[in-house]
Amino acid sequence: MAGKALNKANLMALGPETLADLLLDTVKGDAARQRRVRMALAADQGPETVAADVRKRFAAIRRGRSYISRKSQKKLGQELADLVQLIEAQVAPDAPDMAFDLLWAQLHLAAGIHERTDDSWGTIGDVMHDAMEAIARLAPSLTKDPEALAEDVFEAVSVDGYGAFDHAVHALAEALGDTGLARLKALAEAAREAPLTDADRVLYDFITDPAQREARARAARDRTVEMILQDVADLQGDVDAWLARYTAEQLTFHTIAPDAAARLLEAGRAEEALKLVEDAGPNDDLWLDKADLDEAHFACLEALGRTDDLRAALWRRFETRLCPIALRRHLNLLPDFDDIEAEDAARRHVATFQPIEAALVYGLQAPDLPLAAEIVLTRHAEIDGDAYEVLTPLAEALAPSHPLAAVLLWRSMIDFALTKARSGRYTHAARHLASCAATDAAIPDYAGHPTHDDYLRALRSAHGRKSGFWGRTG
Repeated sequence: MAGKALNKANLMALGPETLADLLLDTVKGDAARQRRVRMALAADQGPETVAADVRKRFAAIRRGRSYISRKSQKKLGQELADLVQLIEAQVAPDAPDMAFDLLWAQLHLAAGIHERTDDSWGTIGDVMHDAMEAIARLAPSLTKDPEALAEDVFEAVSVDGYGAFDHAVHALAEALGDTGLARLKALAEAAREAPLTDADRVLYDFITDPAQREARARAARDRTVEMILQDVADLQGDVDAWLARYTAEQLTFHTIAPDAAARLLEAGRAEEALKLVEDAGPNDDLWLDKADLDEAHFACLEALGRTDDLRAALWRRFETRLCPIALRRHLNLLPDFDDIEAEDAARRHVATFQPIEAALVYGLQAPDLPLAAEIVLTRHAEIDGDAYEVLTPLAEALAPSHPLAAVLLWRSMIDFALTKARSGRYTHAARHLASCAATDAAIPDYAGHPTHDDYLRALRSAHGRKSGFWGRTG
């Protein structure tokens, strides 16, 4: 149907009465959209009216008991996200403390919602994270008593079973200030020394052995307390208190060592940071790239002025991981003209690197498309057509300037899909074949590889009965 485009300008030209009729018709039978419109109408009546409507909606969600399906979960997630925006836009400017109370109340809804739905997709978790980020933006404007706020934070984090309040201490750091952080630390330390309560134990009633039940409950309680103490130590710049949460062995874990090293570096303790990183061991696991550990190592060497060691470490990361960022940093540290020789050596290293897919990824990321094309042309027999997540974007990047290399990549994916009878990939394979045909005119010399017509004939001869594929080639 020809006509005006559906855009804001054309809609405004319809006039308010027509738009109101259209809106009423659109929201008819859709409770979620009706609530959204009501909230927008309430926005003109001041923050108190908006807050009253938001609290009313929170109360309704809190009363809910039925299971929330995936479809309903998406709607609820969108509604909660809209409420966060509404609170920030309509309440926070004039009443930041009220806006905080509303956002805090929304975070308290997380447990009840999680108990009624499967949040494998992270829909609810994401919107609660957004609410916490909104609180962080509000924090500098809050006028709440810091000690009372610390008590609210401590209580919320202590009973939080779904991570909604994980970042509360950092989000509210400015509002807590030194007084609030001190109170929070005192509460956590007292809780760590206190005997377990019935509330601590109730979650582990399923464990029949009393000693095991007690141990599990204490471990869970202590983890929460230590998390709070570590956040406080972080904000107070107390590196040793932050480190004290971990054992000497845990500080060598690649998931912990980089953060620990960063804090030591910030405190001017570079030698300690370097030792900690070195104790964590080399990043030589081919299946797990501990990039954060390498970055921490580089930062330590740089802080200590050990330029030669830094250059060697950067080259080692490039050599083992084909990391283009590490190579660029290495080259920038070399004297004039030495970088040209080093760059040539790096390209030779990439050209023979195993597996070939890693070399192709490097060519795309560096970016160095001439090198990627050279690798494809000289080592095309090694290419695994199943690596479509690498080959597809590389072929598209190579097509304008290196059409033959692009065609060889498309052919690898086509051959894999047909030879392995991967019917789910036939649509993609047909699209790749069309790309080969469209690129044919740009290739004056196939350099010993079959021309497009020859390849097409061979493909029909070998896979002519795969109608699921040929039917898609049009």
